Amino acid sequence: MTTARPDSRGPEFETWLGARESALQRTAHLLTGDVHAAQDLVQTTLAKLYQRWNHVRTVHNIDAYARKTLVNEYRTAWRRPVRRREHVVELVPERAAPESPAYDGSSEAVWRFVCLLPPKQRAVLVLRFYEQLTEAEIADLMGISVGTVKSQSSRAIATLRAQLPHHPEISGEEADR
Repeated sequence: MTTARPDSRGPEFETWLGARESALQRTAHLLTGDVHAAQDLVQTTLAKLYQRWNHVRTVHNIDAYARKTLVNEYRTAWRRPVRRREHVVELVPERAAPESPAYDGSSEAVWRFVCLLPPKQRAVLVLRFYEQLTEAEIADLMGISVGTVKSQSSRAIATLRAQLPHHPEISGEEADR
């Protein structure tokens, strides 16, 4: 009979997870537009991170690595709507996801239209204006050129402006940030 050794990843992973899970949930919610899809996306991302935690913890910026994994999982989901086989791991920390990400509702009209944008445009807007990443960082994260980031952002903002021409959140210079 073999005795299972304790998994050394657990405590360190749980500490990081406690500090960053809500941010991952918010980003996933902004990307997917749906709380349940966001929870699934974060769960898949966390499972991948946990499996590779011994490598991940040596990365200079764990948050950036996690965000890139999240975005890649999101991109995979909208590229191939086919269900993938899940990988089962022996020990995954059980943490309940928040019932709903923190959102104050003040920009509900804008958010409804953002959810209607194509996935790539929505991802670019979320990474640019919510995550505050540069165009170069977004290009690297999504595996596209800086020019594509700029064109996707421009198209998304133009679509939002056309749909909400008098809304203060997307008029004038604020959308050009």
